[in-house]
Amino acid sequence: MSEPYVLDLQEVDETQVAVVGGKGAHLGGLSRIEGVRVPDGFCVTTDAFRRIMAQEPSLDDRLDQLARVDPDDQEAIRTLSARIRRTVEDIAVPADLAAAVTRALARLGERTACAVRSSATAEDLPTASFAGQQDTYLNVVGPTAVLQHISRCWASLFTERAVTYRRRHGIDHRTVHMAVVVQRMVFPHAAGVLFTADPVTGDRRTATVDAGFGLGEALVSGLVNPDVFKVRHGEVVARTIAAKQRAVHALPDGGTREVAIEPERREQPALTDAQAVRLVRLGRRIEAHFGRPQDIEWCLADDGFQFVQSRPITTLFPVPDTGDQENHVYVSVGHGQMMTDPMKPLGLSMWQLTAMVPMHEAGGRLFVDVTRRLAAPASRAGLLDVMGRGDPLMRDALESVLDRDDFVLPLADPGPGRPPAGGGPAPVETDPAVVTELVGRSQASLAALERDIRTKSGPDLFDFLLEAFKEHKRVLSDPLSLQVITAGMEATWWLNDKLLEWLGEKNAADTLTLSAPGNVTSEMGLALLDVADVIRPHPEVVAFLQGVEDEGFLEELAKLPGGAEARDALEAYLDRYGMRCVGEIDITRPRWRERPTTLVPVILDNVRNFGPGAAERRFEQGRQKAREKEQDVLARLRALSDGERKADETERMIDRVRTFIGYREYPKYDIISRYFVYKQALLREAERLVRAGVLVETEDIFYLTFQELHDVVRSHQVDDRLVQRRKDAFRSYHALTPPRVLTSDGEAVTGAYRRDDVPAGALTGLPVSAGTVEGRARVVLDMAEADLEAGDILVTTFTDPSWSPLFVGIAGLVTEVGGLMTHGAVIAREYGLPAVVGVERATRLIRDGQRIRVHGTDGYVEILS
Repeated sequence: MSEPYVLDLQEVDETQVAVVGGKGAHLGGLSRIEGVRVPDGFCVTTDAFRRIMAQEPSLDDRLDQLARVDPDDQEAIRTLSARIRRTVEDIAVPADLAAAVTRALARLGERTACAVRSSATAEDLPTASFAGQQDTYLNVVGPTAVLQHISRCWASLFTERAVTYRRRHGIDHRTVHMAVVVQRMVFPHAAGVLFTADPVTGDRRTATVDAGFGLGEALVSGLVNPDVFKVRHGEVVARTIAAKQRAVHALPDGGTREVAIEPERREQPALTDAQAVRLVRLGRRIEAHFGRPQDIEWCLADDGFQFVQSRPITTLFPVPDTGDQENHVYVSVGHGQMMTDPMKPLGLSMWQLTAMVPMHEAGGRLFVDVTRRLAAPASRAGLLDVMGRGDPLMRDALESVLDRDDFVLPLADPGPGRPPAGGGPAPVETDPAVVTELVGRSQASLAALERDIRTKSGPDLFDFLLEAFKEHKRVLSDPLSLQVITAGMEATWWLNDKLLEWLGEKNAADTLTLSAPGNVTSEMGLALLDVADVIRPHPEVVAFLQGVEDEGFLEELAKLPGGAEARDALEAYLDRYGMRCVGEIDITRPRWRERPTTLVPVILDNVRNFGPGAAERRFEQGRQKAREKEQDVLARLRALSDGERKADETERMIDRVRTFIGYREYPKYDIISRYFVYKQALLREAERLVRAGVLVETEDIFYLTFQELHDVVRSHQVDDRLVQRRKDAFRSYHALTPPRVLTSDGEAVTGAYRRDDVPAGALTGLPVSAGTVEGRARVVLDMAEADLEAGDILVTTFTDPSWSPLFVGIAGLVTEVGGLMTHGAVIAREYGLPAVVGVERATRLIRDGQRIRVHGTDGYVEILS
């Protein structure tokens, strides 16, 4: 029977988080699963908590103060939260509420030992577990003690760690309410935690059981190391038995204490293999009920397993939904595109619609299924070769999946996809006119898109865009374009391989390609130096830019002495490059044209760190170095046996690489130029929907897929709840680290460098631009926050073309993601910057301001201070 403030556990389920909090709702859900036992108990609802809070008017002011405190001011948070806790604990529990709790206790047996546990409305969510944020009290006996501990649970909503956690996750203190679960205490001989997926690798088919003697508190608090059982397909596949020195036991009159375990039991397993397997079978039922992998607290008493908590494992990377039971191997698109951040739904769907291969979404990222290409020997070698040249960690991860004989079953026929290595298109002549023709074709197609889209709106716009995407793909898959890109890359590899073999010189192509012509991305960095040249002579313009915050600053700028010139230079720059931005493959990201303040810090750095004419000087110095290198290499080759032939071949390859390598960056520039045209048209459509009252704000369209937006435009109706769910999910995806390789079992495979030529303590990566440099590390996660001095070494997660304006002012580059032919590597070589990419966790292992040495030829980074 239910009371207004008390609900029996059997009366609630997981839909009632608002009433009984996350823990109570999950326990109610658990208690409804056949064969799963949950200790009897009841929930004190959030209504009771709200009533208590309303009894003390001063709490309102204190919550206001808490909301205003600087999140970094731990001292203020500590003081305020302690004051709120004391106030809540001191509030007298109203008589009717106390009576309801006492009646519920009588149903359990008045002197029954109980566990009294906090259950907040923001906890055990799919996106944030709040694990350990609120309090639990064990072995509480009698109504007086139970009521006192209920008050303590209410107060624990305001522990310092809970307050800080909410601030960090952007959760308003007033929106979180506290329910309390009171359950019959279980006195187990073993207890622990069951993860229905491996919490380290993410493998959904391997469950992990942590077990210890006595109450589970000993494990949760870190008092003892647990026994660990790995269970897969109904059998224990690995076990580690710990020496368990201590356990936590309940005392007869209430409370708990630590006890020493008798020496002869310390090395004994807390569970038998058969019990571990039985436990996992029950865990799989729980997982099926909640529909996702679970972190489950269990106890083993005389008459079997009982479950006292189940919450989602929030750290697992999601698995693409294929709708079949086959094994799949996915590679990350973000690692190839230099964009491992999550993308919004419109961004994901637009990239899927314009990409050349099918892509699957998971965790706000895109993946390509390479299972068939790995399965067929002919296509496997080519795939591994391409992956290895781009990112050795990706290749190693794929090879480690192939090493498991049973995961990718061999196919006899070649899988669909690219032709096997060596069977590509016929080679193209080394002629600069070929590149000129390709760029001309691309510009003509883009101009037609800009012209034709202007008149389109409503459903017609979407029909037009679907046709435009076909043209987008046609330009992207132009056979001549692919031949030119391949020719430039193959010439680079040829030079590096042959000059290492003939002259013992590593990565010679890095110097030979300095200041290669026609690279739209490196030109973009140099062009911003020219903008700085226009601004530098005008002190009032420089002073004005130092205080700029408003995106409309270009209008104001024109009113200053020299300001009109400065504005025109910036406008011209934005006309050519304003479609770019960080993370530009996501159409929803703000472009420089939309947010020109992003460029201001970089321009000011250029004004400060360089003199007039720096762009031309830089380009000329690079060209000169490349020319000298060429003469040096050819002279040394001619001195070898068969030297004339080697020198002639090398000269032909140098000419070829310099003719074609700059074009490598152009297709991406074309894609992003088209994206900006699509985006402007879709935003105009969104503005119409806002004016019609269909959408609250224009950027709501970013949380719909292209198809969903098409439907909204046709029907003039939108599901606001869907938009809100997508916003919440997108926020949660930031906490996930996308793996390079992901299997359908959910296993995140990272790969490793198999190298023994790196000094102890150095960070290993991929050498992509030759040379060695020492300097101050600047760890920069947001380009707009960069504050660089000449000689600094940029350390960041990934760099896409939008970062190249920063490259002109630095001495070296270290990134966590990247390969030989990704944009950061290409531009680092163009500018002659020593660079190492693919350095795992570089932004966490290198601290801002440390002195480091970057070995761009050998592929490692030393931390010097």
